[in-house]
Amino acid sequence: MINTKPKIALAIGILCVSIFPILVRLQLSSGLISAFYRMFIAASLLLPYSIVTKKNRLPNTKILVLAILCGIIFATDIAIWNISIQHSSATQATLLANLSPVWVGIGSFLFLKNKPTLNFWIGTCIALFGMIILVGFEVFIGLHFDLPFLLALLSGILYATYILMSKNILSQIEVLPFMNIVLVSATVFLGIICFITGETFTGFTKTAWLVLFIEGTICQLIAWLLLSYATQHLRATRISLSLLGQAVLVTCFAWVFLDEKMSWLRIIGAIILLLGIRMTFYTKTFLNKI
Repeated sequence: MINTKPKIALAIGILCVSIFPILVRLQLSSGLISAFYRMFIAASLLLPYSIVTKKNRLPNTKILVLAILCGIIFATDIAIWNISIQHSSATQATLLANLSPVWVGIGSFLFLKNKPTLNFWIGTCIALFGMIILVGFEVFIGLHFDLPFLLALLSGILYATYILMSKNILSQIEVLPFMNIVLVSATVFLGIICFITGETFTGFTKTAWLVLFIEGTICQLIAWLLLSYATQHLRATRISLSLLGQAVLVTCFAWVFLDEKMSWLRIIGAIILLLGIRMTFYTKTFLNKI
């Protein structure tokens, strides 16, 4: 089986990331401070390990600057998505943010050597249709064109930008140095934003601190080490579309832990979404590449 390890890493990484929306919905801290501690905790754990094991070799100046920019883009994406999901319905925010495969496909077609295949575009259409069924047609029809709408849409574009940039950077640098640069730059950037906006860095409940620690270790450190490894070995288009699988897992977690309703229609939507994702992993295209 080709690329078995990256595919396994991708699957586990998506599972870890999918816990995050459930934790955000608890609203035990603000969206900005949650984003800050997610990066800060992950950086505090990874950076010392990399220094001790001498696996933190810095790249040349050009790659370093691009990786720092990548970290700022990722931090901005996480922050505005947190805000959008706390100020609108979680399903609306999820639907708009998960348009990122479309942006990745367009970006890959314009900027990357490996162009999206026809399988990708067909799979994207099928997966997005499954996403609409999963979150509900009423959400799609009743979208509110307000600030949270724009923030969620922008989050998807930033997410796509991060995936495309990281794909390029990870062809020239190892995963650990890349993650360290991204996490440190994201932490500093979000720390400055939180300070300027007057966010409180302390005074949380024990439950809130536990949630922040889980976000930093599982949803950020473990998840994105695995996803970065997968990004290094798989097409950016496949990564972005596979991340739609979060919607299925989030729905299942919300059903189990938040007592949200599960219907046969949502199950059908989840199956259609997964079939769309699976289609992009077929090595043979139906027609020629785009």
